[in-house]
Amino acid sequence: MPATAPIPGLAWYSLLHVAPLRPLHTWVRTTEARFRPARFRPFEPDVLAARGRLRAGGAGPAAGAATLLREAGRGRVPTIVLGGFVPDATEQVFLLRRVFLAAGDLYCVNYSRECFSLDRVCAQLDDLVTELVAAGQSPVLFGVSFGAGLILEWLRRARSEGRTPALAGLVLVSPVACVADVLAPGAAKPATLLGRAVKPYLEAATAVSEASVERSRTIFVRMFEAGAQNKQALRRLMTREELEHLRGAVMGTIRGISAEGARQRMHAMAAMRSPTDYFVPTALPLTKAPTLVLFAEREEAVMDAAAPSLFAFRHACHAYFPAGHVREVAARPGDAPVQHASLIFHVFEFLPPLQAFYARVRQLPLRLAA
Repeated sequence: MPATAPIPGLAWYSLLHVAPLRPLHTWVRTTEARFRPARFRPFEPDVLAARGRLRAGGAGPAAGAATLLREAGRGRVPTIVLGGFVPDATEQVFLLRRVFLAAGDLYCVNYSRECFSLDRVCAQLDDLVTELVAAGQSPVLFGVSFGAGLILEWLRRARSEGRTPALAGLVLVSPVACVADVLAPGAAKPATLLGRAVKPYLEAATAVSEASVERSRTIFVRMFEAGAQNKQALRRLMTREELEHLRGAVMGTIRGISAEGARQRMHAMAAMRSPTDYFVPTALPLTKAPTLVLFAEREEAVMDAAAPSLFAFRHACHAYFPAGHVREVAARPGDAPVQHASLIFHVFEFLPPLQAFYARVRQLPLRLAA
């Protein structure tokens, strides 16, 4: 099959992200959702090698493990989604389900609300990717904010162990890979909203005060509400029922994460290496798979101006990802600027580069089979 062959069933739909056709895009998506609602099911890989090594090393019970959810797709290129701090991955990408499911099965990694283990989540990712590759379905890893940082840390660890995971592709949306991305080292006062939310947890060795917990929850609520305040724009994105469900799910996650669960997530981020720390030939590249790094035009509410991830991927992307591309996602003149990892409220701005990326990734198995 020629490399330029169109992808059936998606070519016309991919045109609907242009401004005049956005209401039609939403109508098509919501109509399909009524007839084919999300059907996520718990999933447990049969491969246990990485988790077995953790147990053999004395890691104890599965505290800190994430919940894996799977929805069956129509292709041979599955996607594994790791979301940010909030909301859960299933809500974070629910407007993109059609893009993912057209390529293959969709796996969402939802973190525990009570605790978090970086080692255990990396082991779960090891086992899931190993199982999919063995079945001939190399996945796309799709990371959002903190989830993109988790993927980077997983890739760095694999590279340091001499392993090269067989990925079909990699997408990093507003990657937050280390504490310095949101909180400048040595700064007396955080310059970003997220920096204010995470600072108390990083300073606490054990428990965090209830007042600090409530302040951080308030910040996350404010960040969500900032995107949800444009009611006219929201009517072009989703139905009232979808917005009510989304709001309830996001608020439930924010309120449901325990103080200890939040502290462990923050300490996991503190343990993740800055991309600039391993900018050496022996540690790079992280993967040769096709890679797309997307930054929003307005990252400053969340990411520090001197964030190592901003610097590393804007200036040296090909050292980390030889087949990588970096794009800044911006709104049309007159529209609200695109915010950090705003895959819900600015889905139409993110759709064009994501659909183009998936079109290329989906064609690879077809070219290999031709």
